[in-house]
Amino acid sequence: MTNKRIYLNAFDMNCAGHQSPGLWTHPDDESHKYKDSEYWIELAKLLEKGNFDAVFIADVLGTYDVYNGSRDAAVRQGAQSPVNDPLLVVPLMSAVTKHLGFGVTASVTHEHPYTFARRMSTLDHLTKGRVGWNIVTSYLKSAAVNIGREDQIKHDERYDIAEEYLEVAYKLWEGSWEDDAVVLDKANGIYTDPDKVHDIQHEGKYYKVPGAHLTEPSPQRTPVLYQAGASKKGVAFAGKHAECVFIGPPNIEAAKQSVEKIRAEAERAGRNRDDVKVLTLLTPIVGRTEEEAQEKFNDYKKHISHEGALALFGGWTGIDLSGYAPDQPLEYIENDAIQSALENFTKIIPGKKPTVNDIKEFVGIGGLGPYTIGSPEQIADTLEKWVNEAGVDGFNIAYAITPGTFEDFIELVVPILQERGLVRKEYEGSSLRDSLFGEGDRLPDRHPGKRYARIPVTGTR
Repeated sequence: MTNKRIYLNAFDMNCAGHQSPGLWTHPDDESHKYKDSEYWIELAKLLEKGNFDAVFIADVLGTYDVYNGSRDAAVRQGAQSPVNDPLLVVPLMSAVTKHLGFGVTASVTHEHPYTFARRMSTLDHLTKGRVGWNIVTSYLKSAAVNIGREDQIKHDERYDIAEEYLEVAYKLWEGSWEDDAVVLDKANGIYTDPDKVHDIQHEGKYYKVPGAHLTEPSPQRTPVLYQAGASKKGVAFAGKHAECVFIGPPNIEAAKQSVEKIRAEAERAGRNRDDVKVLTLLTPIVGRTEEEAQEKFNDYKKHISHEGALALFGGWTGIDLSGYAPDQPLEYIENDAIQSALENFTKIIPGKKPTVNDIKEFVGIGGLGPYTIGSPEQIADTLEKWVNEAGVDGFNIAYAITPGTFEDFIELVVPILQERGLVRKEYEGSSLRDSLFGEGDRLPDRHPGKRYARIPVTGTR
């Protein structure tokens, strides 16, 4: 059995329902309170009580309008619509916690790196070094056209853009301001030494950023880097840049394959295999007994929105199932949506192509990833099994209902994992990065982003 620490993230989104379409109708679900500061404040307190490493906040910048060629199903069923900005709730949560980290999702194709770098540095200052960035390239055409593009950028080109985006961000975060640039010399009236603030002089294919970063160095400089791409391009990108990778495989065997690919790419990029923590998506349905857990699951199933599930599936895969017969098998079709999502959906039933009905039920609870049902001991055993057999480092815990799923997991499962020495009982580390890796607040020297701190940046003020 494993004796390594299991990392825990809570998976949420600034919307109702998130990964379990229709479950917002359950009488115990409070996800409709996502608009209220109190929801995020209380969630943060709960997760820190449960020794979670971070809360990871997903995001989309468009509506799910592939199913039936319309957004109506997603809007009607509350399938990640409406959705609010993920970054703005972080200061609320950080103000009532001391250790919990915050992973926020932001797209490289829909926001300029110069302004984005300032937003992340600001959050890193406000949280005292507890922020991470989930790097996404955006998969919804509706987002692309609403910021003025004619169509969605091709899948592989989005990663080319991401590479240059990261280069610009590294230059701003790592190389623009020297550590001792801010002197705060009240006697001589000098706040910052201008000779220690440097222009980055970036001119590339997609971006031209000649000037300096707007913000003084934050505790981590570069936020902890999260990534979730699992296509060939996505895995190569993750192996080079990511510190934490989220995967959503339907079973242990598929997870094992994904983990090996990611670690191999990290080595190929000159990093250590364990420089990347891999966390898999999982929705736990926990009862004090197995029978109670099954009763909960049966109750939750009554609230699944199949229309909402198909709306989400359409956005994730780019495939409209509205014209498919309920028992028609799903085929793999490559397009510019999330290529890995469709591949994973074809594997939800070992040795069999899933039908539309299978997809509706699978997505209904847990969305992109699997769910597990059982007593606290059974859930803990399941987590250990994934770690032992798939090689994952931890879990992105999604909810069926909120905060109920998180409350059950923290009250019933976390103590068992702590007794087994798999989840820590106290927080350690001065920042999110230090808490995760124990090597300090800043990027390690072997990370490609660090080289921008060592190369002199020409062109000062």
